[in-house]
Amino acid sequence: MAAMEAMEMSDVIKTSDLDKAFRDEVLTEPGAEKLILCFNCTGCTAGCPMAEHEPKYNIRQLLRMANLGMRDELLNHPYLWNCTTCYKCQERCPQGVPNVDILLKIRTIAVHDGIMLDNHRKVAQLMAKTGHAVPINDDSKEKRKALGLNELPETVHNYPDALEEVHKIVAATKFDKLTEDKS
Repeated sequence: MAAMEAMEMSDVIKTSDLDKAFRDEVLTEPGAEKLILCFNCTGCTAGCPMAEHEPKYNIRQLLRMANLGMRDELLNHPYLWNCTTCYKCQERCPQGVPNVDILLKIRTIAVHDGIMLDNHRKVAQLMAKTGHAVPINDDSKEKRKALGLNELPETVHNYPDALEEVHKIVAATKFDKLTEDKS
């Protein structure tokens, strides 16, 4: 019951509400079939930097929701985007469940459904537009110089011709459409 804290006691999950096609889509990730081997040993949660920071974060809960086919609940879960992708959970899993890889697949599905955190959307839009996810302004240039670095990093900022290539990739992959503001 604690794993589903967000749900009210009166909320009941019916098998008719579960989305088998979603579960099957998640399980197309290489190695994801091992998800059924999870026996809730807590190895993935123990030592998770996000779980230490946010006690309600529980990757096991998210993966269990995927395994059950709880598409809408999972894609809109408040902690879906909290994983830092450090892979500690995946390395600790005695069953070899590719926890992070599965979570990244779920996030990809969410993005394709137009579900994305605003800050992630802004960073993605900046990358699509400028070829770099971190803006390089005068303040950044000064900080880089103070650290003994070149004013511009080894990115498209330093190679303007490469930005055209980034724009071609963005257009070919329709990345710009994925990151459009849907509101």
